[in-house]
Amino acid sequence: MATVSFQGVSKKYGEVLAVENLSLEINDGEFMVLVGPSGCGKTTSLRMIAGLEEITDGTLLIGDKVVNDIAPKDRDIAMVFQSYALYPHMTVRDNLAFGLKLRKIEKGEIERRVNEAAAILDLTKLLSRKPKELSGGQRQRVALGRAIVREPAVFLMDEPLSNLDAQLRVQTRAEILRLHARLKTTVVYVTHDQVEAMTMGTRIAVMSDGKLQQVGTPQELYDLPVNRFVAGFIGSPAMNLLEATVDGRHVKAGDIAIEISDARAKELEGRTSVTIGFRPEHLEFGKAEKGSAQIELTADVVEYLGAQELLHFSTKSGDVLALVGSEHKTPRGTKVQLGLSLEKLHLFDAVTGAAIR
Repeated sequence: MATVSFQGVSKKYGEVLAVENLSLEINDGEFMVLVGPSGCGKTTSLRMIAGLEEITDGTLLIGDKVVNDIAPKDRDIAMVFQSYALYPHMTVRDNLAFGLKLRKIEKGEIERRVNEAAAILDLTKLLSRKPKELSGGQRQRVALGRAIVREPAVFLMDEPLSNLDAQLRVQTRAEILRLHARLKTTVVYVTHDQVEAMTMGTRIAVMSDGKLQQVGTPQELYDLPVNRFVAGFIGSPAMNLLEATVDGRHVKAGDIAIEISDARAKELEGRTSVTIGFRPEHLEFGKAEKGSAQIELTADVVEYLGAQELLHFSTKSGDVLALVGSEHKTPRGTKVQLGLSLEKLHLFDAVTGAAIR
């Protein structure tokens, strides 16, 4: 096991800066998720750990060793790709053992590692099959097994679940988490899916435009986003974000007017505009209680989700979503009373997007 440390790491492709001054400490045994939209630099960062991309500036350490100029094969890492990358003419057993044979590991040791990985991943009965005889989930487990037999210091996973259907993704997520709990190896996991990030990460590093936006536990990112980008990216459904004007103790966003506390009003002194944010699940159906703002809107779309229903409202400042219990059975076109706890209201600078606290 090992730590991974980015110290002011940058990566340029010609004039394009793919990763800019990344400083990030990944702890020994941690499950770190790099998340962000396409082109944010997360996969490039992972590939720099693997040695598949040269570092333009800065220092990268695995454990206490600087690895900037160390070949991928000497970095004690194992990588699981988005595509399973299995050898179609080999059995599962041979796919698992192939990398170890190339490294001239002793035959008995190869057998031990292959059997152990197969047992962990429930592949023992499939060892004689070839990839074409396996389901997508089974192929992904073989790809994981091929990494496990390496017994590396660090596992690198590049969107390993994106080729699976929704139900299988949930199942395989759980398998990977059980695997991490059992092996206690450092994992760096890349995904664009924030639900995966929230459910899997010990900590999450949110990236955008090649820059690290925020790193923290899933709860920290959900409760205390440092800027508008993180607020809008983390959470499903996404946070409602509306441009608002400031008028003393009131912030007004089109049809929505919220009276804030004296303390919050003091934070906004000198501002005429602000971005307000509140999560769909924090809107309570019915009359507002003390310490909450009252919002009245007309539902123009209602999505039934089983235990919940997602209400869509059109306002002059943009669309608003509310996630409420499906027992309300809200008909389309209904005028709805919603309460929002003022403790759940987020304020962001209208220009920089930074959180105002």
